[in-house]
Amino acid sequence: MPTPADKVRVIEQSLRCFVFGLLSLIPLLGLPFAILAVLRHLNAWSQGDREWNPAKAYLVWGFGLAWLGGLISLGALAIFAMALTKLYDF
Repeated sequence: MPTPADKVRVIEQSLRCFVFGLLSLIPLLGLPFAILAVLRHLNAWSQGDREWNPAKAYLVWGFGLAWLGGLISLGALAIFAMALTKLYDF
């Protein structure tokens, strides 16, 4: 049975995952935040009791936003690379 400190830690990690997921939506600058959000998700999922997490919705949304932010950043990198190749005729 988890202690109260463990429960608080799981809730805090869920909220951090959500905040990092939101910050990951910033194109290019959000890529490190996307990685941090995914790591927080995995850490909270492995440490906490999977049935008990009142902030589970934040954990799931943070994970989804992190993937979306990562895709946005990778798409922005691809568009930037294509623009450079057209501009300099590589």
